[in-house]
Amino acid sequence: MSATLLTLVAAFSLCGSGPRINCVVDGDTFWTSGEKVRLADINAPETHAAGCAAERELGLAAARRLIALLNAGPFTLETEGRAVDRYGRALRIAVRNGRSIGQQLVSEGLAEPWRGRRSDWCAMLAAR
Repeated sequence: MSATLLTLVAAFSLCGSGPRINCVVDGDTFWTSGEKVRLADINAPETHAAGCAAERELGLAAARRLIALLNAGPFTLETEGRAVDRYGRALRIAVRNGRSIGQQLVSEGLAEPWRGRRSDWCAMLAAR
């Protein structure tokens, strides 16, 4: 059972070195109103700790697309399962018009469904 937490409308940008209010870290993590949120239904490539240049490039593309999707209008954050991960991030599914924003990234090839663990993006990208 999922519970809607709140509806958000904000202007998101890429996180920089300053305060993190409404910004995107990477394709599956963002800050909103000072709270760090991990999209619970997907796994996106890393940007800061990427294992290879191809992962970093895809991770930056995913982050830019997440910014565009979050800025496209109101969305809700829903809790399904655990509310917080081991790093203290809020685990949420971002939904607009009944569709997961994370699943939009998956359909565009910028993320994968969450399978309970991180994937080796460098190996997956090399195999393409």
